[in-house]
Amino acid sequence: MALQTAPEAGVGQVMADLAALEDPKMRAVNERHGDDHGVNLTKLRGVAKRLGTQPELAAELWKTEDTPARLVAILIGRPRAYTAPELDGMLRDARVPKVHDWLISYVVKKNPHVEELRAAWFADPDPVVASAGWTLTSDRIAKDPDGLDLPALLDLIEARMKDAPDRLQWAMNECLAAIGIHHPEYRARAIGIGERLEVLKDYPTPPGCTSPFAPIWIAEIVRRQDGAAGTAS
Repeated sequence: MALQTAPEAGVGQVMADLAALEDPKMRAVNERHGDDHGVNLTKLRGVAKRLGTQPELAAELWKTEDTPARLVAILIGRPRAYTAPELDGMLRDARVPKVHDWLISYVVKKNPHVEELRAAWFADPDPVVASAGWTLTSDRIAKDPDGLDLPALLDLIEARMKDAPDRLQWAMNECLAAIGIHHPEYRARAIGIGERLEVLKDYPTPPGCTSPFAPIWIAEIVRRQDGAAGTAS
């Protein structure tokens, strides 16, 4: 069945095209990760590419609360145009993992209010919202750490990560790894925290992929960086 999506398509046509892409087998796989849809993401990106940037349509698609429609909305919106309150409301409403992740990666990180939102979300009592703050903090640790208190972050991770809810725990673990990878002066402490807490130590990791267990993750990425630096020299 050929998709009809065109730049002038409305919500109804986009929803129909997304429904035509629904695959029960893909849904079964996605649902194991908490995502309630069965649309191949490469094909979904194709729908968004045909639409191009359309902020008004993005807003209407977001209102449907349909996961594939929201993913398309994220891709066809204008990231820099959202206000901080708009993004705060969207993030709090984005409970599906893939929507949450794409909203942060494709919109919030490109928005001029990103630091304001990072600081607000980091301390939020909702663990899903807080996980967004920790994810954005990991990004700053890697790219722009000035002003961050890395020892204090390690203190928080050491005290709270072990018992944190899953999504928040994952984001805190990512932060721990980022500190160990990008800041050699704190590497030994980051690895030590990971070894003591053993968070994600037994996480099933496919062959060829790096374990999310922080000590292994840190060591592997540092090894690659050192190898690349040696080759370059």
